[in-house]
Amino acid sequence: MGIQSYTSGLLHLFFPQLCAGCHRPLLREETLLCLGCNLELPRCGFHDQPDNAAAARLAGRIPFQHATSFAHFVTDGLLQHLLHRMKYQGQKSIGRQLGRLFAWDLEQTSWHKEIDLIIPVPLHPKKERQRGYNQSALIAGSMAAVWGIAQGEQLLRRVRFTESQTKKSREERIANVAGAFALPKPEKLRGKHILLLDDVLTTGATLEAAAQALLQVPDVKISIATIALAA
Repeated sequence: MGIQSYTSGLLHLFFPQLCAGCHRPLLREETLLCLGCNLELPRCGFHDQPDNAAAARLAGRIPFQHATSFAHFVTDGLLQHLLHRMKYQGQKSIGRQLGRLFAWDLEQTSWHKEIDLIIPVPLHPKKERQRGYNQSALIAGSMAAVWGIAQGEQLLRRVRFTESQTKKSREERIANVAGAFALPKPEKLRGKHILLLDDVLTTGATLEAAAQALLQVPDVKISIATIALAA
């Protein structure tokens, strides 16, 4: 056994990492979540179904190739708590691991190899400075690393500061994000199949506005993915 492996073993023995779900010590082969909590995540499992619930929510609003979500958002459920800690408590490791889990799930689909580039829905610079990071970019970065493709975080920008969407109606959400996105280097997107990624799909207003900006580029194809699908 090498010194590094031996040291890692001692650290795990005396300072075990705890599961982000149940707070029990993780086994050495587990990351962030224990096997039980990993299985508890209410995965959607409909990634290869063209008429799934995520696709149905966006159908007729923007032209897209595929749309899917990793898991269902259940009030007070494990996924909600993980997303809250990722977004508001600075636990970036949650976003990175959710991205890896989602990428591994999507590797079982018939279409993931069509994707050229992953673009996370950006935050406005003011909001990103307040939070310190873009949670969707954490997820997208891990997914891109798993697939060995690029993440185009700088290729879509939020140019208008918008109010929180949380308590707004569908119509108010659409109006709130209209014209909020711009493309600084559209030539880099021409002919690409882009996976547009966000953390939660509720009404789809933000994703619709972001996709509309991307679709201004000739020969672009859009697919959409989110970690959570809200009820």
